[in-house]
Amino acid sequence: MPIISFASSKGGAGKTTSAIVLGTELAASGAGVVLVDADPAGRLAKWAAIKDIPDGIEVIQSAGERSILDEIDEAASKAAFVIIDLEGSASRLASFAIGESNLVVVPSGEEQQDADSAVDTLAEVSREGRSRGKSIPAAVLLCRTNAAVKSRLEKFIQAQLRAAAPVFKTQLHRRTAFSAVHNAGAGLRQLDRGEFNGVEKAIANAQSFASEVIDMLEGQEATSDAA
Repeated sequence: MPIISFASSKGGAGKTTSAIVLGTELAASGAGVVLVDADPAGRLAKWAAIKDIPDGIEVIQSAGERSILDEIDEAASKAAFVIIDLEGSASRLASFAIGESNLVVVPSGEEQQDADSAVDTLAEVSREGRSRGKSIPAAVLLCRTNAAVKSRLEKFIQAQLRAAAPVFKTQLHRRTAFSAVHNAGAGLRQLDRGEFNGVEKAIANAQSFASEVIDMLEGQEATSDAA
């Protein structure tokens, strides 16, 4: 079963939001999903406690580096997808989870500090792969971006990121609906359209992201089978 980790060396990059977005969209398509909260801040666990989470999703809070591998194995035995929200700093727990991952998603904004942190995280993923004698697929997810025409700086930052790793074509734009899931709980589809703007556009954004993730994972399988 695919294991997808969300990693960033910088807080506030969008890890938890994008993990929730992906998990709820996969569950909406009928797939079983386990979300593993491996961040001591416990943001996924807090989200899950606000209201009933969508059908098909289970959230577990990691007990730490001594337990994470067993937690991943157990989650993979009962769900089609395992999604791990990692803490912002490098740790043995993060290394263990990254090493087990079929895909590492590195969220980044279009600010230079975010891009620098994303490049640092990608280097960490590469080092972990080298230590294990394998390649660990990773891709950058641009978050909190403007849907309008990009500035020269934003274009420069995106070029930096594309030089470091694959970048998702889909961007999670700056939308009220994405930030609302933290406060309202559940997923985008459960948000009150009368209270939050742009919910349908956010759902379309989320669907495109989930489709790209599936395409990446299927591409890895095809490459593996050909080898």
